[in-house]
Amino acid sequence: MTNSGAGNIANHIGSTHSNESGSIHREASGGASSRASAGWVKLFEQGNAEMKTELGGKGANLAEMTNAGLPVPPGFTITTEACRAYYAAGAALPEGLMEEARAALAELEGRLGKTFGDAGQPLLVSVRSGSVTSMPGMMDTILNVGLNDDTVRGVAEATGNGRFAYDCYRRLIQMFGNVVFGIEPIRFEKLLHEMKRQTGAEHDRDVGEDGWIMLVEQYKALIAKSGKPFPQSVGEQLTLAVEAVFRSWNNHRAKVYRKVNRIPDEQGTAVNIQAMVFGNKGDDCGTGVVFTRNPSTGEKSLFGEYLTNAQGEDVVAGVRTPLPIAELEQQMPDVYASLKQTAERLERHYRDMQDIEFTVEHGKLYLLQTRGGKRSAQAAMKISADLVDEGVLTREEAIVRIEIGHLDQLLHPAIPADASLDVIATGLPASPGAATGEAVFDADRAEEWARSGRRVILIRSETTPEDIHGVLAAEGVLTSRGGMTSHAAVVARGMGKPCVCGCEEARIDFEARELRAGSVVIREGEAISIDGSTGRVIRGEVPLRAGEMSAELVRLLGWADEIRSLRVAANADNPVDAAKAREFGAEGIGLCRTEHMFLAADRLPAVREMILAESKEEREIALAKLLPMQQDDFEGMFRAMDGLPVTIRLLDPPLHEFLPNADELRQRIAELTAAAADAEPDGSDRRAQLTELETMLRKVRSLHEANPMLGQRGCRLGVLFPEIYDMQTEAVFRAALVCIGEGVRVVPEVMVPLVGHVNELRFLRERIERTAAAILGDRAGECPYKVGTMIEVPRAALTAAQIAECADFFSFGTNDLTQMTYGCSRDDAEGKFLTHYVEHKLLPHNPFQTLDQDGVGQLIEWALRQGKAVRGNLKTGVCGEHGGDPQSIFFCHAAGLDYVSCSPYRIPLARIAAAQARIALGPVRAEEAHGREPTLAVQEASPA
Repeated sequence: MTNSGAGNIANHIGSTHSNESGSIHREASGGASSRASAGWVKLFEQGNAEMKTELGGKGANLAEMTNAGLPVPPGFTITTEACRAYYAAGAALPEGLMEEARAALAELEGRLGKTFGDAGQPLLVSVRSGSVTSMPGMMDTILNVGLNDDTVRGVAEATGNGRFAYDCYRRLIQMFGNVVFGIEPIRFEKLLHEMKRQTGAEHDRDVGEDGWIMLVEQYKALIAKSGKPFPQSVGEQLTLAVEAVFRSWNNHRAKVYRKVNRIPDEQGTAVNIQAMVFGNKGDDCGTGVVFTRNPSTGEKSLFGEYLTNAQGEDVVAGVRTPLPIAELEQQMPDVYASLKQTAERLERHYRDMQDIEFTVEHGKLYLLQTRGGKRSAQAAMKISADLVDEGVLTREEAIVRIEIGHLDQLLHPAIPADASLDVIATGLPASPGAATGEAVFDADRAEEWARSGRRVILIRSETTPEDIHGVLAAEGVLTSRGGMTSHAAVVARGMGKPCVCGCEEARIDFEARELRAGSVVIREGEAISIDGSTGRVIRGEVPLRAGEMSAELVRLLGWADEIRSLRVAANADNPVDAAKAREFGAEGIGLCRTEHMFLAADRLPAVREMILAESKEEREIALAKLLPMQQDDFEGMFRAMDGLPVTIRLLDPPLHEFLPNADELRQRIAELTAAAADAEPDGSDRRAQLTELETMLRKVRSLHEANPMLGQRGCRLGVLFPEIYDMQTEAVFRAALVCIGEGVRVVPEVMVPLVGHVNELRFLRERIERTAAAILGDRAGECPYKVGTMIEVPRAALTAAQIAECADFFSFGTNDLTQMTYGCSRDDAEGKFLTHYVEHKLLPHNPFQTLDQDGVGQLIEWALRQGKAVRGNLKTGVCGEHGGDPQSIFFCHAAGLDYVSCSPYRIPLARIAAAQARIALGPVRAEEAHGREPTLAVQEASPA
């Protein structure tokens, strides 16, 4: 583009002005095209920033900048609707699309005094993608479309610079060969390097006209070998380029990016066709990328890079080492001043940090793109807080803009972005954060090594509750089986431990004590690292950056707390987790799973003694050993939560989970029997051990259930063996009495699990109340306890009106409620078919990660309506993993629940999401939430 052409564009756009704050205001464009584009194509001046769904993010922003009078090369956008039509027609361009595009090109030709395909004054254009949601680098771009053997000579003559003309031509052929014909870039790069070797050129800028002419012919020959020559027809070039951009919407990297970032496949991409400006015409030209603030730290200063005498993709492609943007002030002070002023204006207009692509042609600045800039978690928090301080955003707007994923990055150890990594496999990113340590293949050894001060990564095919001591001891967990909500994942998230699950590339050999991934072997004791935020498994030790609650995050969380109405509690099973939860802002404990207290190494023998007891009397002897241990735990939790409610779930899992596996027992019995045959006559110790193992095996067989999830567990266990629940209740109230004596305010809530019939709860509540009265005595008024139930059986939800008659609270256990509503085991579903269902869109998402509003959600709403009708002050909340999922939190707010409960490390996330829900959906009055039919439709309002 010539300078005179740029002047004509500015005259055509119309006048603009900016207010004192720097925001962009538009006045009607007097000279805009009179052609009404009602079809597939919109000229830049026919759009605006509000048309993002139709024009894509890039097209909408180019339109906005054009209408603001900023120096944007003219062009037009083919809409996202055309992309959807392309795929609907079986990958065929919609009828009439290219005719509309040619008419829009004619507008550009008339404006610039150049003609597309003309050998004398050729118009050249770029063809770029532009999705609705920013997907940087995921789709394709082609520059210099319109060059052929004739027009390249016209450019050379018009500019007096043959070197520049043929440099542009070789770039077009290379991009075209890769993007349109699918030829690997390395084949072009080899020819380029060989040409530079032959001509003695060290850098691209050292190549003369003859070198580029030679390379052009070699590139054309390479494409011809693929079966189709490089097209000399500029019309064919444009058509093929548009098709290639549409195709790139479904390339592998774009599909993976959309999946990770939950971008809908049906959005499609727009195509932006824009007159070329050139940064490779000489040393007073260049190209670059600049952020209006530092994307790593959030500091308010220009951050970016540029190259002189370069074009388009050179900066981002890394083919040359760029210069820091500050040096532009020395080389081209006027351009730098203009860029700085424009960057401030764009940031003020979009009210966010911007990522700007620019080109300088003979000392004149042109803008090729602006978009919200990607930023680190630390920078995101600082930028949001600073924009509020600067009066650009309100507190509510700052909260809405927070990306939930940033919170996970901040609060868990992470691998620095510039770390050199030897990635050997990838699994499911089940629990965020990163960890490094020695590989260890069983829980006992993990605990032993950790006790001696060694850092370990626990590696298992899958974990069971019996492995919990190893999980506790380990820095992180790696499994070859299991999904995002498998036992390993759930426990790891609850403890804030990094976890990678379902890593099928990792073959684990427990006998050899080694992990194989391809040709790599990791033996026990060797260093291994995992990244639970990405699923990467890495050979060797890696540096870790500690997670932190930055001052900006603390401020933002404070603002969120002022906005939200949902309370946020924690799932915590011990005093350490309770203290961590309070540090992160928990308003109580929403779920304490007491069975986790039973699994500690010093308690498991007493638990097994209780299970193996043959009479009530024997069982009570074992329970008496457990009583002080549980009491000690509860005292610690009450102290940590001084004044806040602590919801304690009585024993839930079936008893066989506390015993060794039957196969393991049989193997140990066989080994002892074989050893006894070779031993001395006096083998009393061995015989005693053998007798103990055989007794345990008989008990395991007697406790065996075809489907443990639906068997003798939860309140069914408490009804059959009430002394177990009596012991736990006694421990709760003894601990309360001790803490009250210390001046601690105690608010215990005793939760009865797996209730399906009101009579179960009635039976157990009477026993709980008797125990409380006996222990608390005349101090009962100082301990305002509640008794409630976990709603996790569909029948409990359906008969909630009956159950509410003897329940002070409902806590929805959405993990089991989802399993029972869908009729599938979580671990089996995730390991066998659920991923397939989600990938093929049979389900919109994994219902164990994001609450199924249509099914499970209706049961929750029904139970809320029925329960509140009977007991108006019924306390209600969600304590499953969904309590830490943003979209599920939106549902909980809309449904009128009182609280959500999640793992300690997800509490900041839940606090922000609850505030975002309140902002998006407004306050939910109880009479509205519980007086309507359960037909919520809040997914569109919830964050992606």
